[in-house]
Amino acid sequence: MTQLGFASPFFISANLDAAIAFYRDRLGFSVTFAEPQPAPFFAIVNRGGARFMLKELGPDVRPAPNHVRHADARWDAFVFTQEPDELAEEYGVAAGHTQDGLHGFEIVDTDGYKLFFGCPAPEANT
Repeated sequence: MTQLGFASPFFISANLDAAIAFYRDRLGFSVTFAEPQPAPFFAIVNRGGARFMLKELGPDVRPAPNHVRHADARWDAFVFTQEPDELAEEYGVAAGHTQDGLHGFEIVDTDGYKLFFGCPAPEANT
């Protein structure tokens, strides 16, 4: 069977400049594409295997984070990392265990999209 690479969530942004600055300055992502210049309305940011597409469509099309639409749709993206504690320290937040067996942390971006950075929780030593 053909192997797949990574997936890239496509987030609608109310303010692309603010979104780019958040992913770049707060989360350490690189801006690999932003067009058209000098006033882009579409951008791609990435860090390692995590990549997000961001697009500002104007005032009539607003961001729609999952958790705003339904409480059971908790995250907009799950970003796997084997070192959630190290990344949490870099971001100045605390990592912890979730009810569903994961270890990591949540960050909310400028448009309200909730990102979870983590991995399966390590088994308790017996």
